[in-house]
Amino acid sequence: MSEVKHSYVITGPKIYTDTVVLDNHTLVVCDNKIVAILERHSAALPKDLPIHHFASEFHLIPGMIDMHIHGANGADVMDGTLESLDTIGHALFKEGVTGYLATTMTETTANIEQALATVKTAMTARVKPNHAKIMGIHLEGPFLSFKQMGAQQGELIRDPDIALFDRWQQIAGGHIRMVTVAPELPGAIPFIKHLVKSGVIASIGHTDATYAQTQAAIDAGATHATHLFNAMRGIHHREPGTVTALLLDERVVPEIIVDGIHLNPAVIQLTVNIKGKDRLILVTDAMRAKCCGEGVFDLGGQEVTVREGAARLSNGVLAGSVLTMNQALVNMLRFTRCSLSDLINMVSATPAKQLGAFAHVGSIAVGKAAEWVLLDQHYGVAKVVNTNTPLE
Repeated sequence: MSEVKHSYVITGPKIYTDTVVLDNHTLVVCDNKIVAILERHSAALPKDLPIHHFASEFHLIPGMIDMHIHGANGADVMDGTLESLDTIGHALFKEGVTGYLATTMTETTANIEQALATVKTAMTARVKPNHAKIMGIHLEGPFLSFKQMGAQQGELIRDPDIALFDRWQQIAGGHIRMVTVAPELPGAIPFIKHLVKSGVIASIGHTDATYAQTQAAIDAGATHATHLFNAMRGIHHREPGTVTALLLDERVVPEIIVDGIHLNPAVIQLTVNIKGKDRLILVTDAMRAKCCGEGVFDLGGQEVTVREGAARLSNGVLAGSVLTMNQALVNMLRFTRCSLSDLINMVSATPAKQLGAFAHVGSIAVGKAAEWVLLDQHYGVAKVVNTNTPLE
């Protein structure tokens, strides 16, 4: 996969580094790498690179990473086509996402395998300009609880199967990076251990597991939680349940959907208070209706109606979201006491760490790839750049 080399200087906006917010500083990029962050009038500033100046009220943050996204702008990963993946990648890029996990659903074996093979092909091709990069696959299903299936197809749910996973990983070219699994299912614990041994993130989700069953899964190596609170056993004062185990164990990094529908703002603040800014990830769990307005859409062979910002099946069950990552960031600023610096951990740094990519992306730091988002004074996306997209 080749990249187009870009070199430039940026002045003006606040620069959000790993440790501090810098005013009156300059970002220097050479061949897609951040090579220096200097005071604006430093004598060391290069004289031979193009200079791009932006307003001082703007914010330069690292590119966002969505670890749980099914589709956008009428396209879905389960379409199993390169055209759909292109559509999704372009839509995500415009909302400030520079990398994502292409997320599957519980469908027929043939449809899942077609989706996996297509993502593999897309990941080995040259990334297009103005498109978010696929960082891997999130297999959300079919190893889920029927009782907590959410918008998944219940008749296609199955118990964890190591041999089947290995076959799917081969079809995917090794690009399955995360698998959601219900810990209470037969064979779940050895399955989780196999995932971890294979270098794949085991995520607890779509589960009716007890507190003890969830703790056993964490002890087996599960380190992630799929859309915390949603489609999982909640908190009870005599049976703490899945949620309590996921909140209390520091080994687990949960993801949350902050659209104001999936979680009440008070629950979001509670989660931040318990997990902290470094152990929490924002995701969209968006489906193909994102960017399309209200109407009737398809999700994994099921009819979904989008109305007043909520995507639901005919029985009222939430079916993913139409949330964008930049709106999730704005919602967190409204719903919680988090600062923008706190949220960068949740949308960039922590996802990159979970994926083992923090050495290259996830923060604004010397030596890392120049993948960043420029937010205006209202936190709208003003500019997005990655290693295949020139700064114009």
